[in-house]
Amino acid sequence: MSYYGSSSSGGRSSRRVDYGRTYVVRPKGRHLATIVWLHGLGDNGASWSQLLDSLPLPNIKWICPTAATRPVAAFGGFPCTAWFDVEDTSIDGRDDIEGLDASAAHIANLLSSEPSDVKLGIGGFSMGATIALHSVACYAHGKFTNGIPYPITLNAVISLSGWLPCSRTLRSKMESSHIAARRAASLPILLCHGRADEVVTYRNGERSAEILRSSGFAYLSFKPYNGLGHYTIPEEMDDFWKWLSSTLGLNRSR
Repeated sequence: MSYYGSSSSGGRSSRRVDYGRTYVVRPKGRHLATIVWLHGLGDNGASWSQLLDSLPLPNIKWICPTAATRPVAAFGGFPCTAWFDVEDTSIDGRDDIEGLDASAAHIANLLSSEPSDVKLGIGGFSMGATIALHSVACYAHGKFTNGIPYPITLNAVISLSGWLPCSRTLRSKMESSHIAARRAASLPILLCHGRADEVVTYRNGERSAEILRSSGFAYLSFKPYNGLGHYTIPEEMDDFWKWLSSTLGLNRSR
């Protein structure tokens, strides 16, 4: 495991964004896939890198960036690590589109230098999952909300305890383009959510899955967990790594 510093505006925004350390977990076997994994509000890339390193996925390289420190409306403007500004962890909340685009661009940039024969994915927890789901829409549509082209091809997306941003406009975006509809239909997505989540309610996770499906994202699995709050448990991590291994075809090679 290693890390390197990052300071980037993402090239998408007039506002400079200084990201924290990026932690990298190298594959223990043949490198077949690279996945950027995004932490939740107030966290950093280090804590997730240790958990991901323990999963039986020897062919995956994990990139775990740390979000920029910024004032967060949900905390009364108190600064902490956050991928975008958030008032309300709900699909009905105000979307910080500039912040969502800047972080999605930063992540796409991290993946854009990976080898061409390696499969690419994005996953995350809580607001990190929300950035992963924003990236889903950007990939399918072929561009960020601000119109700049989306530079990579996604092969898998994972959302743990997250919510779908920009949900009100997703369906019309997908219906406006045959290419978007085709990409949406073939992108594997896994959403996992605890029924006892007190931070991002279960209904927000369920509605996120419903809106994605009705917008043409047919290759989607939604897994609920009884009694699970806003954290992860071994059962969920087992389901996650098995789904990923099967989806990316990693169980056919070592």
